[in-house]
Amino acid sequence: MTQKYLNELSYKIIGCAIEVHKQLGPGLLESVYEECMIEELKSTGLSVRSQIAVPIQYKSKKFGTPLKLDILVNDAIIVELKAVETVIPVHKAILISYLKLSGKPKGLLINFHTENITNSMTSLITDEFSKLPLQ
Repeated sequence: MTQKYLNELSYKIIGCAIEVHKQLGPGLLESVYEECMIEELKSTGLSVRSQIAVPIQYKSKKFGTPLKLDILVNDAIIVELKAVETVIPVHKAILISYLKLSGKPKGLLINFHTENITNSMTSLITDEFSKLPLQ
């Protein structure tokens, strides 16, 4: 896995999100966007898993109820979907927590409740990303 690979994969994921938004527009439930996003990602040949349990580990102890991330693409990029009026700092914090707990290097926060989806997208990386080779 390289930084280039993850950036190219992110580009494909964003293209899928744009297509879903183009077809559906804003104003629907997050679950609708998630279902359509999964279908669009799979149609481009990407490996997709949804509602992945992320166990909470604290000082070598795992705790009961795991968190669930929305979508994991090619076992590399976490995609957190929202359908909210405004993305607030806690939404980014949640994605950062998922990235840290799962050890994944990159995540995308995508809000479908907007007129221009590319303006409301956020890409986040972890220290794991910076450790990867460029190419």
